[in-house]
Amino acid sequence: MADGRGLATDRAALLALYDLDAGGFRTLDEITGFASALCDAPIALVSIVEDVRQRFLARVGLDAEETPRDVSFCALAMLGDDIFTVADATGDPRFADNALVTGPPHIRFYAGAPLVGADGEPLGALCVIDTVPRDGLTPLQRQGLTLLARQVMVELEGRRRDRDMIVRQRMDAAAVAESDRMFRSLADTMPQMVWSTLPDGYHDYYNARWYDYTGVPPGTTDGAGWSGMFHPDDQDRAWGRWRNSLATGEPYEIEYRLRHHGGDYRWTLGRALPIRDADGVIIRWIGTCTDIHEQKMMIDEREMIAHELSHRIKNIFSVIAGLIGLSARQHPAIADVADDLRDRILALGRAHDFVRPHSVESAPQIGDGEGLLQGVLDQIFAPYRSESVARIILSGDNVPIDDRSATPLALLFHELATNAAKYGALSVAQGVVRLHVAMDGDDVRIDWQEEGGPPVVPGGAAGFGTRLMTLSIERQLGGRMERNWAADGLRLSLWIPSRSMSRAAGKA
Repeated sequence: MADGRGLATDRAALLALYDLDAGGFRTLDEITGFASALCDAPIALVSIVEDVRQRFLARVGLDAEETPRDVSFCALAMLGDDIFTVADATGDPRFADNALVTGPPHIRFYAGAPLVGADGEPLGALCVIDTVPRDGLTPLQRQGLTLLARQVMVELEGRRRDRDMIVRQRMDAAAVAESDRMFRSLADTMPQMVWSTLPDGYHDYYNARWYDYTGVPPGTTDGAGWSGMFHPDDQDRAWGRWRNSLATGEPYEIEYRLRHHGGDYRWTLGRALPIRDADGVIIRWIGTCTDIHEQKMMIDEREMIAHELSHRIKNIFSVIAGLIGLSARQHPAIADVADDLRDRILALGRAHDFVRPHSVESAPQIGDGEGLLQGVLDQIFAPYRSESVARIILSGDNVPIDDRSATPLALLFHELATNAAKYGALSVAQGVVRLHVAMDGDDVRIDWQEEGGPPVVPGGAAGFGTRLMTLSIERQLGGRMERNWAADGLRLSLWIPSRSMSRAAGKA
């Protein structure tokens, strides 16, 4: 115990030399903000590891000012000579049960550059953190994080020397000049355009890449001059988004067309993050501009091809339906079967055109519920609408769907509506169908309830329609189905995993 207390005392004495309790870490705030932007990480920290805790002298994307040492990643990072990286903390036995992994901020990726004093004593780490696993940092990001860690130590060692007033004045000037030189050198090596502004949004710095890309003379885009570089149609939108960020402190992100030195306008992704002091006050904004023109053009080309394929698929539905009708006329004995099959094909065509329209004209109009369950249900139930009374009543949640779920859902509800019109509640004037949708844990629950119809007697062996519904729900969507034949109509309940309804729901 005496040795442990001695080590703790020695470490406390070492850290006291840096006068950390005095505050005033504006330079560290700027370095941390730039580290976050450089590594495209939502969290960046300057962490000092003490005997029982680690405290953050500067932080971006994290509210906590300190955490216990026993959950510290930086306590390991500071002991190495190079950047310490954890690609996925959940799969690393050293950190899988760590409270910072299992709980907020849900660390997955970690990269920390050690902070080592002039006397060789480890102090902590400059680290970047992401909430999703990553393969690692790029060579440029590793080089940049190492340089920024050195700049952190320039600032901290400057504090240590500040005990002597004369030395402090000299070292402060040298440290600021060196920090500014290294910041500009690092920014100039980045493939992106880098810029920064004062808290009020006044642009006071651009890296060399900005001037190479735009071809404008240095200094001409300072202040508000940057907005003249945008396409005229994008200027108001860009200004509005930027003013909102300045007013709220929210990160700035927008796609706009930026004038290239060749005279054409190219699509660009603009991003900026605020750098805050210990009181949460914004002291600077650091932003980047990334040329995304080629990716944007590729997306447009893929969308055009997708629309053409969708158009051809819709034509295939029409051709098949036409062939079925032709066969029915040539063979009257199969007319009833042919009509049912043709109706199913046309229902699939309507569902396909709803979630994957082949043109602007065929796309659902604003307010039609594009990409939502009730929108495709409106398409399927259109033949059963009555001007005088609501025959099919929808209620509950309007959940997202996509092209994977639209087809089996269209088959299912087409089958239910057809059966209700032939034998169930929709076959009599007073009958109605109530359809209610609600979230049930990770599932979407859908209840189909027929009321006011004739008595329904369940059949013996499962028919084609029943097998089709089972295939749609259980095989294609991974859900389950329960049926109950009540006195006045069918009661049917479905539980479908939300991830099967929409890809977006599966990622949430």
